[in-house]
Amino acid sequence: MKKLFAYKYRISFAAIALLLSFSLCNCGSSLDRRSKMIVSVRDQKLLLTRDGHPVKSYKISTSKFGIGSNSGSNRTPLGKLQVAKKIGGSAPAGMVFKSRRPTGEILRPNTPGRDPIVSRIMWLNGKEGGNKNTFGRCIYIHGTPEEWRLGTPASYGCIRMSSRDVVDLYKRIGVGAEVQVIRGGLPSAAATNNYANVSSNDTTGSNQGS
Repeated sequence: MKKLFAYKYRISFAAIALLLSFSLCNCGSSLDRRSKMIVSVRDQKLLLTRDGHPVKSYKISTSKFGIGSNSGSNRTPLGKLQVAKKIGGSAPAGMVFKSRRPTGEILRPNTPGRDPIVSRIMWLNGKEGGNKNTFGRCIYIHGTPEEWRLGTPASYGCIRMSSRDVVDLYKRIGVGAEVQVIRGGLPSAAATNNYANVSSNDTTGSNQGS
């Protein structure tokens, strides 16, 4: 009887180990490979696509210092990027973040004299030679209380959004989602299926400032 019990125990343990092994081997499949974003410096807009189809566009702000990837330049990098980390998913809209940690202070949109990071943070990683330092430069997609500036270049390198929009985008995309920052305008809806080609053709000179 004891031998039968031990045998059944070993079978159960082996089955659990196999399931755990399977889940660990497939953890990479949780990366978001379907969502892609095009950030147009000219239009000051971000277009979210899913499986190559337009989903929604948002008004944004890129850097007031132009485009480029040099450390300390406060410029927005061009080219292919990726969402490496998502921060603040449980925080209320308007929550102020300092060093990527919530402070407990909540700001209303357009609070006078305030310009911190608020609401959500999507930390970007560079995927090309010219923008490999993007993560180290702490370039984010994040919320701003200065919503009246959106639609014009106003940031210090990051991609800014309204609190409402950044919360909405945060819910729609996952870690691994692709971001393409381009100089020119957004492609038409009919051309969005050619997303990769349109984007890559417009990211030349990603180390050059504007």
